[in-house]
Amino acid sequence: MDKQVGLNVARPIIERASTTPSRRLEAIFGRDWKIAIPFVLPIVVIMAGLILWPFINAILLSLTTRNAITRTEQYVGLANYARLLEDTDFLVTVKNTFVFTFVSVGIKFVVGMIIALLLNSKLPFRGVLTGLMLLPWIVPEVVTALTWRSIYDPIFGGLNPILMQLGVINRPVAWLAEPGLALASVIAVNVWKGIPFYTILLLAGLKAIDKEHYEAAEVDGADSVQRFRYITLPGLRYVIVVTTLLSFITTFNTFGLVYLMTGGGPGGATRLFSILAYEKAILGLRFGPGVATAFSMAPIMALLIFVLARFMRPDEHRGDKESRMDRFMAWLGDIIGVLLDIIFVPMQWIAARTSKVLTVLIPRDRTGERRLKRSQRENIGVVSRLIMLLPILIFVLFPFYWIVITSFKTDLQIQQFTSIYWPNPWTWEQHRSLLQDTPFLTWFRNTVIVATTSTAISIAVAALAAYALARLKFLGARMLTTLLLITYLLPGSLLFIPLYRILTELGIINTYAALILTYPTFLMPFATWVMLGYFRSIPVELEEAAMIDGASRLTSFWRITLPLAAPALLSVTLFAFTNAWNEFLFAFVFITSENLKTLPVGLQLLVFGDIYPWGKLMSASLLMAIPVVIVYIYAQRYLVEGLTAGSVKG
Repeated sequence: MDKQVGLNVARPIIERASTTPSRRLEAIFGRDWKIAIPFVLPIVVIMAGLILWPFINAILLSLTTRNAITRTEQYVGLANYARLLEDTDFLVTVKNTFVFTFVSVGIKFVVGMIIALLLNSKLPFRGVLTGLMLLPWIVPEVVTALTWRSIYDPIFGGLNPILMQLGVINRPVAWLAEPGLALASVIAVNVWKGIPFYTILLLAGLKAIDKEHYEAAEVDGADSVQRFRYITLPGLRYVIVVTTLLSFITTFNTFGLVYLMTGGGPGGATRLFSILAYEKAILGLRFGPGVATAFSMAPIMALLIFVLARFMRPDEHRGDKESRMDRFMAWLGDIIGVLLDIIFVPMQWIAARTSKVLTVLIPRDRTGERRLKRSQRENIGVVSRLIMLLPILIFVLFPFYWIVITSFKTDLQIQQFTSIYWPNPWTWEQHRSLLQDTPFLTWFRNTVIVATTSTAISIAVAALAAYALARLKFLGARMLTTLLLITYLLPGSLLFIPLYRILTELGIINTYAALILTYPTFLMPFATWVMLGYFRSIPVELEEAAMIDGASRLTSFWRITLPLAAPALLSVTLFAFTNAWNEFLFAFVFITSENLKTLPVGLQLLVFGDIYPWGKLMSASLLMAIPVVIVYIYAQRYLVEGLTAGSVKG
C-alpha cells in the first residue's frame, strides 16, 4: 500500500520532468537536433543561398522582360512562355534537343552494355582494358570538343583520309559545316564521351549478379541470349533505370560540348535549348526570355527527377505490396528486354560465326575431325570477344592518339598535310610556343586555385552533412536527403542566368569567388549522396563505444568514422576535383577577364576567328588532360567503388 502511494506521488514529478522545454523540443525537432545543427547548417545555407534562391529568382525573372528605354525589368506574366510557342528558333531547338538526347542515350546504352558484358567475361589484361575504356569520361569537355573538331576538320583532320582510303567517301566532307551531318557528328562525340558512364555502372551491376544463376541456366540448356534475357536483365533492372535516367537528364541539358564544337550552327542545326537560353540571356541581355527558354523544359526535368527520386528512395513502409512504380518498371523492363533481344541476337550470331571461323585453325585429329579441348574452346571464346571489342577500342583510343601526334608536329607538317598519322620529325615546338607565347600557365594556375578550393569546401561540407543524415535523428532529415538528390539532378542551364545576376549584384562577378562559391552547387550534392551511402555501411557500434569512453559526437566522427570512410572520401574528392577542373559553363559565363579565365575557357581563346592553331590546341589539350589522367590512374579503383557504393546503390 505504501509502495503504491509512493508511486502515485512520484508519477507527477516524473511527468513534469519529461515535459521540460528540452524534452518538448526533442519531441518536435528530433532527438539529435542540437548536435545536427553544426553538421547540416553549412549545406543548408549553401543550398538555400546558391540553389533555392536562384531557382526562385529564375522563376520570377522568367515572368519579366527588359524595358529598352528604362533598362529595367518589367512584369509580363506568362508572355515569355507564350511567345516560345510561336518562336521558330525555339521549336527547332526543342526538336534538336530531343533528337540529340534520345539517339545519344540509346547508342550509349547499347554500346555500354556490350562493353560491360565483354569486360565482365574472361579476357586477358581485363583491368587495363577497363581503364582504357573509361578514359573518355575523365577527359575535360573542352579537350573532347577541340580534339574531335580537329579530327572532323575537312582539310587537316584525320577522319576524311581514313574514310577515303576505306572507300566509304570519295571526297573530303565538312562534317560540322553541313546541316545534314553536323547533328549526327556531335551525337557521335557525345556517345564517345558518355559510353564510360554506362560501362562503369553496368559492369558493377554485372559483378553483383550471382554466377550460380548462369551456371544453373547453362545446365538447363539456356543459350547466351536466354541467359541474358532472363538473368542479366532482371538483375540489372535497377542499374539500367538509374543509369539511363541520369544520362538522359545530363544529355538533355548538354551545353559546353556542342557549343564548343559548333556554337549551335550551322544555321541552328545543332542549337540545343540550353544554347538558345544562353544566346538570349547573356549575349542578348534578355534575361526574362532567356530564363523562360531554360525553364520551358523544367516540367520534363521535374518528371524525370521525380521518377528517379522515387526509384532511388523507395517507400520503406510499403512492405511487399507492389506499387504502381513497380508495375511501370516491370512493363518498361519488358520493353527494354525485347529491344535488346533485337540488338543482341545479331551480336550473338556474329560471335558464333567468329568462333566457327576460329575453329578452322584447330588441326584435325586422326579421324579427320576437329575435337576441341575445354581450354581450346575457352581460348576461342576469348579471341572472339577481343575481336568484337577491337572496333570499340579503336573508336575510344583514336582521339587520344590524335592529340599526341598532332601536338608533336610542326605547323608546316600540319598545314602541308604530310605524315598524317605520325610526326616526322617529332618536335617540342608546339609545347614551347604554348608555354611561352600564350597565358596557358596563368589559366593553369587559375584552374588549380578554383578546383582545389571549391573541392575542399564541397567535400568538407558534404562529409558533415552526410554523417548527420546517416547517424542523427532530426526533423527534416528525410526531406533534406531527397532535396540533395533533386539538387544534384538540377541542370546548370536553369541556374546560370539567375546566378549571374546575383553575383553581379554582390559585386563578385568576374572574380575567383564567383566560381569558388558556385561550384559547390553541383559538387556538394553528389559528394553528400555518395558519402551518405558509405557512412551507413560503417557499424554504428564503433562510434557508440567511443562515446561511452567519453568522446563527443564530433570527436567520434573525426577519429572513428571519417578514417574508416577514407575510400569513399578519396573517390568523391577525385570526382569533385575532376568536375571542377573540367567545368565550362559557369567559368564561361561568370569570368570575362583573361587573367582570371580557367583552362576550359582559356583554350578557346587560342582560336582566332576561323583560324585554328591545331598544334597549340592539341598541345594544350594534352597538358590539360595529363593531371586528371595521372590522378585517375592512381585512384581509379576508389572512384569506381565510390560511384557504385553510394550514388546508385539499390
